[in-house]
Amino acid sequence: MAYGLCSWIVLGLIVGAIARLLFPGRQPMGWIGTAVLGMAGSLVGGFLSSLIWHGDFRALHAGGLISSVIGAMLLLWIVSRR
Repeated sequence: MAYGLCSWIVLGLIVGAIARLLFPGRQPMGWIGTAVLGMAGSLVGGFLSSLIWHGDFRALHAGGLISSVIGAMLLLWIVSRR
């Protein structure tokens, strides 16, 4: 269980960092915020990819690195609109 949690945190940090690099503008957050952004983006990206490709609305999965980064960028866009 600890291995799964650690891998989610590391993957979230990587996804969040990539999304922050690709998203224009300044996002004032530390590495914990970046990891949370990446983990949330992974959930959003997985949900959106399940809607598009699998058609199973109950499935919630990571959805791969690309959809995770897209999900994190979508969250950054939503937050920047405020």
